[in-house]
Order: sequence, then C-alpha cells, then structure tokens
Amino acid sequence: MPVEQTAPRWDEETDVVVIGSGLAGLAAAIEAGAAGSSVVILEKMKGFGGNSTISDGVVAAAGTPMQAESNIVDTPRRMYDDMLKAGLGLNQPELVRILTEQSSEALQWTIDVLGVKYRDRIDQFGGHSVPRCFTTHNHSGSAIIKQQLHKLKEQGMKIRTRVLLKKILMNNRNRVSGVLVQEGYQYPESESGVEKRIKARKAVVLATGGFANDIALRTSQDPRLTREIGSTNKFSTTGEALREALRIGAMPVHLSWIQLGPWACPDEKGYGIGPDFASYIAFPYGILVNPQTGRRFVNELGDRKMRADAILQVGQPCIGLADEAGVRASGKSIARCLKKGIVKKFDTLEEIAEVYQIPIPSLKKTVETFNMGVDRGRDPEFDKPVVSNATPLKHLPYYGIRLWPKVHHTMGGVLINTRAQVLDLSHEPIDGFYAAGEVTGGIHGACRLGSCAITDCLVFGRIAGRNSAS
Repeated sequence: MPVEQTAPRWDEETDVVVIGSGLAGLAAAIEAGAAGSSVVILEKMKGFGGNSTISDGVVAAAGTPMQAESNIVDTPRRMYDDMLKAGLGLNQPELVRILTEQSSEALQWTIDVLGVKYRDRIDQFGGHSVPRCFTTHNHSGSAIIKQQLHKLKEQGMKIRTRVLLKKILMNNRNRVSGVLVQEGYQYPESESGVEKRIKARKAVVLATGGFANDIALRTSQDPRLTREIGSTNKFSTTGEALREALRIGAMPVHLSWIQLGPWACPDEKGYGIGPDFASYIAFPYGILVNPQTGRRFVNELGDRKMRADAILQVGQPCIGLADEAGVRASGKSIARCLKKGIVKKFDTLEEIAEVYQIPIPSLKKTVETFNMGVDRGRDPEFDKPVVSNATPLKHLPYYGIRLWPKVHHTMGGVLINTRAQVLDLSHEPIDGFYAAGEVTGGIHGACRLGSCAITDCLVFGRIAGRNSAS
C-alpha cells in the first residue's frame, strides 16, 4: 500500500474530512458533528448535492409505521430477499442486512431530525415484492439535501465548494492522515486552483458518488457503454476519487456491474421527465411493447437489469403505453411530458400503431390479453404484479412514450464493512478511511432496486459519520 515517505506540512487540521456533498456525505457530516467532531466538507463542483439533487427522492424502507397503517405486510427480511434476488446473489449479505434493518430508522431520521416531508402514498417499484417506496413532497432528492443543509447550518458547518481531491495521504503506519486538494478548482481543469493539505486527525470519509459519466472507466468495464450511450447523471459523475482510493489499496468490487435505467427516453437529454411517466404510470398500470412485433416482452415491474437488458435485446426504442385511468390512479401530472412531446396522446390503438410503426393486429391482441389478466388479477404472460388500483387498458385517451436505456447507476466501487470502513486487498480495514454511497460497491450486487440508493446513502452515510468521529 502506498505511503507518504515524509511527514507533510499541513495547511489546516480537522477531526474528520468528508469528500462529497450528496446525501451520503452530508449524512456522515451531520452524524460526525453530532458526535462532537470538527468536520470539513469538500465538494469539487460549485454547487451542493451532486447527483443526489436530481434523484427522484424516493426512499425504500421496510416495516415502517406507514406501511402498517396501510395494511402492507413488510419486513427487513423481505426487503433483503428482494435485493438479493435482483442482485443475482452477488450482494455482500451483511451489508444488505444492515441496510434493510436500518431502512425504517433512516427514513424516520429524515422526518424527525431533518424535517423532510413525504407524499401521502407508498409506491411499489420494479423488483420490490410489496409497496415500500416513499417519495419526498417535491419528488426530488433536493428535498432531503435542503434539510440536511439546514441541519449543518444549525451545527455551524459549511460546505467548501470547488475543491478537488487530488490525493489521499497516508502516514508511515499505513493510516489515512489527510488529503491533498486543489482549492479554487474549475471543472474540468484538473490542475486549476491552489494545492492545500488538510490533516484529518480522526478520519476521511469518501462519499463522491459513482462514475456514470467517466467514459474511459465505464467502457473499460463494459465496452458497450460508449459515449453514444446517454446517462441520467450529472456530467460531474466521474471516477477520479475512486481511482485514488484504489491507488492506496482499497479493494474494488463489482466495477463492471453498471446499471441502465429502463425508463429513460431517447428523445430528451439526461434524466429528463420521461422516467416519471414510465416508472409511475406505464410500468405499473400499462404495458411495454416491442414495436416490431406489437407484443409485450418483459415483466414491466421486473428489476431494472431485467427490463433494460430486454429492451437492448429488442435493439431499438420500445413503447410504453398507458391510458387515462392509469394516469389518474398514479396521481401524477403528465402535463410537462405532453408539452415537451416526450409523451404523446392518442384516441385509438390504430393511432398508436401508425405513429410508432407497430403491427395493429398484434397490438390489439396484446392489449386484450393484458386486460384479461388485470380482470383476473394475474398476468398470464410475465406474472407482473397487478397493483391494487389497476384497471384494464381501455379508458381513453391512451398515452405513449419511447424508451431506451441510459447509464444510471454504478453498482461497483470500494468494498466496505458494516462499520463503513474501507477494506484493503486483504479484507482488512484501512485505518482512518470510511466510505458511503455510490462510491462503494457490493451492496446492490448485479442490479440495484429502484429507491434503494437513497436508503444506502442515508444508512451508511450515518454509520460512516458516527464511526469516523469515534
């Protein structure tokens, strides 16, 4: 493991250095501060929150009081089983156990300690066996980030922006002792700004997110993911901090497992607004159709990998369809989607077939078979769960969207233990080094279930903060 050969001259000292200002980093900072430690929070961009601010703000939690009030039977063990099923059993079991067992507590922490407001509904996303997905009042992770920032202000902490991590520094005892950074950094100029060394008397917490927009890193792991494949992430989701963690000996895990969002629309850039229609309306209440055949080809509420792989196998954008009843049942407004032309409105199946070049006889047969399954409470083709307020697909008008996967989440990163300590190549903790959030790997295995990322950030961010301060 690389070490500093001579003791550096420090420009500043603090107890804990947190790298990254997303959900995981801010959770760590709050807990470290609450434990009495001085904390420096560093963010490479000029704004706070990173990718967390554009997330959909949905937290997965099992065994909550709200579920009990709605007569939803759920347990951490059931959520654990769902995550391992989606992850193809590649998940680190003890990390999943911690996440699921502390999921309800993490959700309650955002409510009781941070003051986050949630919508009065519980959704069921693909791969989850029951409804356990709680959406912030504004359907954005920014609702949690904003309240975390309020809490940090109460604690007297500030985030330093435009500070790029250059090196993680270690002493001659192989302990992380601080960081070398570039203050005044101007993205993407890696040499911009002024070098500064910050000593971490207790620990460094890495919470820099994933590498969805690091083309070199992602194509080295999956050659399909060239620059031509879009991403739902902010452009700043690059892997320089991950590379630095690997340089000092952190154990990499699952770097090649990169998740594509099956709800992404090729007719808009970035995450966009189309996923809102696909995730909350088309997938639970409607169908996904291969335009070449007019037939369904996958369980619309299967996990993300299952659906994304199935769409890629078709080889062209597929069509998500729903009707007016599905829109009403979702409680969502699709006005913006219609205005931008991402979602189109139709009065007949014939119109849908004409616009999307779908064979009309097979499309009609597909809708007929699907409707019979809804009436009977069981999908005969793909065993898709029939949600409680679903109705047959026949209430005009119809709505359609083109869907093609985009890079969304990188399941791989550094390996941590249940204390959020980063492990080295011998599976031993690197002293003074913690990590949380998407920069870590092993928790989600081959496929992350939707809404489990924020839970991951909150649970392990808090754990990293508490332990880094001890």
